Amino acid sequence: MYSVTELVKQLALEPHPEGGYFKETYRSNGVIPEDSLPSVFEGERNYATGIYYLLQSGDFSAFHKIHQDEMWHFYMGETLEITMISPEGEFSRIQLGQDLSNGEVVQFTVPKDYWFAAKVKKSNSYAFVGCTVAPGFDFRDFELADRDALIAQFPKYRDAIISLTRI
Repeated sequence: MYSVTELVKQLALEPHPEGGYFKETYRSNGVIPEDSLPSVFEGERNYATGIYYLLQSGDFSAFHKIHQDEMWHFYMGETLEITMISPEGEFSRIQLGQDLSNGEVVQFTVPKDYWFAAKVKKSNSYAFVGCTVAPGFDFRDFELADRDALIAQFPKYRDAIISLTRI
């Protein structure tokens, strides 16, 4: 198995604003015009985008949301736990990994407009995954959670929010 340092170097990964490392690996040539997209989108979007995403234990992908569905694909490493809060306030977690007999999944789609965060379950390890977004990702669609605002909106999930936010 590769080390985090080897993966970062070999794949030219860069720090991601939500935590971990990433590299965009795909951006479709096709473009959806703004007037064909829902009103939450400002400007045109590519049909789809894809990234590599690497997260180490001891770090986390902080709660954030986007206006698109985001499909996660497990590649290697240890189980990644994705925590979600729906717009209606439903709390859920899934385990992205290879242990299918214990309920883990190798692919999962986080629905649009869900707050979600992720962390590696096992210490001294990492999870290496991919993410596909359609319509294509643009940082104009990205909202990093404000801890106090998210707790005010979902007070019963306070502990999870505190552990998976930075601000």
